[in-house]
This record gives sequence, structure tokens and C-alpha cells, in this order.
Amino acid sequence: MGPRVTFSSVRAGAAALAAAAAAVLLTACGSTSAGEADVIAGKQVFVAKCGSCHVLNRAGTKGTAGPDLDQAFQRSLRDGIPRSSVRGVIHDQILYPADFSAEADKPKDDIRADGSAPMPAKIVTGRAAQNVAAYVASVVARPGKDTGLLATAVKQAGGGPPAQAKSGVLSIPADPGGQLAFASNRAEAPPGRLSVEAPNKSATPHDIVIDGKGRGQIVQNGGTSKFSATFGAGTYTYYCSVPGHRQAGMEGRLAVK
Repeated sequence: MGPRVTFSSVRAGAAALAAAAAAVLLTACGSTSAGEADVIAGKQVFVAKCGSCHVLNRAGTKGTAGPDLDQAFQRSLRDGIPRSSVRGVIHDQILYPADFSAEADKPKDDIRADGSAPMPAKIVTGRAAQNVAAYVASVVARPGKDTGLLATAVKQAGGGPPAQAKSGVLSIPADPGGQLAFASNRAEAPPGRLSVEAPNKSATPHDIVIDGKGRGQIVQNGGTSKFSATFGAGTYTYYCSVPGHRQAGMEGRLAVK
């Protein structure tokens, strides 16, 4: 079997990613079976486990810590590499990620200069890894949106009803599925002293910040990011300050009236 696929770092640019993927795809024999996979489950797991790091248009994910997957495979697919080979490459990368960045010779748990961390090995395994690989390979670099059951496999992040303050507490949960969004991008509260809280059930770290008012701690796996401040009437922006999260759309508007 040929060498395992690698994704070079974001800093190398989309062109380098495409070239690296193409070079390996030409020699890879693939590491997943040709058996059936559950692409609906694959989409759900990808969004929850991988979406906070990677852009994948069809999945609606906008992560900035890892490579843009659509760009990474666009050239290879255009050059005729079959999606069955892409599936094997992705499965291999999930289990044994490789990093050709400037810090590739450092231990895998090191933090890079830009604050990001290398992709952990075996972030999902077994059937889940095969499902993710099958889903990503089936949609990567395709224009348009998922249809049928895939279209509703993952609840749209940030589209919930406005968060309402109750008894001086405004709770704006982070998306429980790990997407880079709050459960709602709208909130309402009366003027006065307010405890702003962002419960986070997901494994993706988040906080909540309102400039000039406060900054909660970064939490995950059931923690709650929170701070208290006095608010006058007006409109405020709340957001997550974890690098890349606000840029991916994790922010909302608080109307105090």
C-alpha cells in the first residue's frame, strides 16, 4: 500500500493541500472496506467532532483550526481521483493524522505558534470513523446543499428562539452538538444587573464575551462560562473568543429594553 495521506497546514495554502492530497491519492489503496456506511450518522459525527476545526460546505461547518476540506480535495477530484479513494484517504487521516507543518517534528500535543493544536489521532474509531469518511468523501468539494435525510441530519446552529433573561439570569447555551454557534443568535433582557451564562455540553471549548461588560472562562463538557454586569438599554454583541470561533459565526445580538 502506498504512503498515508497528509494534510499540510493551513499556512501552506489551499494549493499545497491539493497537491499533497493528490500525490498520496495516486498511490493509496484505501483503508476502509467497500461495505455500506451510514452517511447520516457520519454527518452527525463529523459536525460534532470535526466541524469546529474544518470547513466542509455541505456540512455547514466553518472551523478555522484545520484545513478547508473542500479546497484540500478539489484539485484531486477534478483530476479524476475516485471518491472511493478519497474515502480511504480520509479514514486513514482520521486514525493516523500527519502534519507537515514547520512544527511537525514536535510532540503531537504541542501547541503551534498560531495557538492551534495538531489533530488528535483516532478522534473517532471503528464504524464511526468509517461513517465519517464515507460522508465526507461523498460531499467534499461538491457545490450546493445536502438533500433528503442528510439535509435534516444536523439541526441548524444558532437558529433557536431568542434567549430570554429570567430572574436576572440570561442563559445562552453553546450549541450542544459542537458546532461553532450559540443555540440562539438572539437574546433579550431588561435593563439592570444581569448574569450572562453560556452552558456548554459539548467537548468543543467555548466562552461568552460582551466587550466592555465581561468575559466568561473557557469551558467544555458541561461547564458554564459566565460573568455579571449592569446593562443599560441598547444592543450588545455577545461572542465566543476562542480563536476562529467568532470568525466562523459564533456571535449574536442582545437587545436590552
